[in-house]
Amino acid sequence: MNDPHFQIEYGASALDDLDGLPDRERVQVLRKIERLKFGLQGNIKRLREAESMFRLRMGDYRILFDVEEDVIIIRRIGHRKDVYD
Repeated sequence: MNDPHFQIEYGASALDDLDGLPDRERVQVLRKIERLKFGLQGNIKRLREAESMFRLRMGDYRILFDVEEDVIIIRRIGHRKDVYD
């Protein structure tokens, strides 16, 4: 069986978002993103009417991303009340 493996890329907004996170949350978010390399697993939902196609939920934080072939592009990372603005 051929398991999908993805590369992870970060958009400029996502990198800025990471810099603004508290240390503890940043480590947890990065760990969650690393797991995406091995497949789209976790609390993932396809988004409608949003700039990004998917969101990954991590507690009160959301990771918004797109998938282009074998590349996952992280677009935004933030608290659920702020990230969709």
